[in-house]
Amino acid sequence: MNHKIPCLDLKGQHQSIKKEIFEAFEKVYDQTAFSGGPFVEEFEKAFALFCGTNHAAGVNNGTTALHLAMLALGIGDGDEVIIPANTFIATAWGVTYSGAKPVFVDCTEDTWEIDPTKIEAAITSKTRAVAGVHLYGQPFDIEAVKKICTKHNLFLIEDAAQAQGARYHGKPVGGFGDLACFSFYPGKNLGACGEAGGVTTNNEAYYKHILSLRNHGSVVRYHHDEVGYNMRMGGLEGASLSIKLKHLPSWNARRQVIAQAYQQRIQNPKLKMQIQPEGHESIFHLFVVTTSDRDGLMKYLNDNNINPGLHYPIPCHLQKAYSDLGHKEGDFPNSEYLASHCLSLPMFAELTNAEVDYVIETLNKY
Repeated sequence: MNHKIPCLDLKGQHQSIKKEIFEAFEKVYDQTAFSGGPFVEEFEKAFALFCGTNHAAGVNNGTTALHLAMLALGIGDGDEVIIPANTFIATAWGVTYSGAKPVFVDCTEDTWEIDPTKIEAAITSKTRAVAGVHLYGQPFDIEAVKKICTKHNLFLIEDAAQAQGARYHGKPVGGFGDLACFSFYPGKNLGACGEAGGVTTNNEAYYKHILSLRNHGSVVRYHHDEVGYNMRMGGLEGASLSIKLKHLPSWNARRQVIAQAYQQRIQNPKLKMQIQPEGHESIFHLFVVTTSDRDGLMKYLNDNNINPGLHYPIPCHLQKAYSDLGHKEGDFPNSEYLASHCLSLPMFAELTNAEVDYVIETLNKY
């Protein structure tokens, strides 16, 4: 291959829809609807429909979505929320920003999703919720986690930041928990032209609370019923997301085709892939493998014009920001093994068949 194959390249996607996006931006510009407003509302309605939920509230990013979800559920000082140790740090930030304490549990060794068998041992009298992460675009074991939440009277939050369009036993993620939180960071399967996030729910009270929280704690202008935040989604972001949402099913389908090629045709025993249980339909935001010599594989791929990614090399419990929790190496072995051995292969809808073939051939020769 005489050109570098990146882990992610957004240029092709944006070129293909440039005309649509710019026409939408012109409408936003003409109406000067730059903060919240009709273009955000249009996207919210479309996204709620897409997720099969009653409500969707747009916010300024996915971390905010997690933060406001905690507040809408009344989670705060002295409370605890159970989350997987192997996730992007924003899952933990959402808990911490609310004043609560993140309580980490390990992932399974094969799906790399939160391990339901580890949750009950982490529950205390302070536990209020479990936030499961649909990691890399693959749903976690929702049924098993939900059963535990029901038994212990805990809220269930879906961190669906990487999973726009993923399905669990045929139903889209976003409506299984009390609330679900999405990121529309530009690199996501559904990414805004800018920063954005969203929360979906079937509960009207939670939805209305988030609308207030994102807008300075205000429903009626200049009446502030609680301490709120300036966390609205922008009009340009909303307009770009509405355009992209129409293309998302075909983009996700292409990712699934690429993933299937990787799964079936990469035959190198040095690589291990994420196990996908039946009924857990991933949209492959990332395609992650593990290998015993990650540095060696990274060098080999780069030498052969393939640029892999790294998500996430330090698990949350070993981050300096959470050193006060007193965790040490060995606390969550599956999460730690994944962090030190994982590598992300090129994965975006615009990868050509020739590029996919080259990645597979190159890995099989390693």
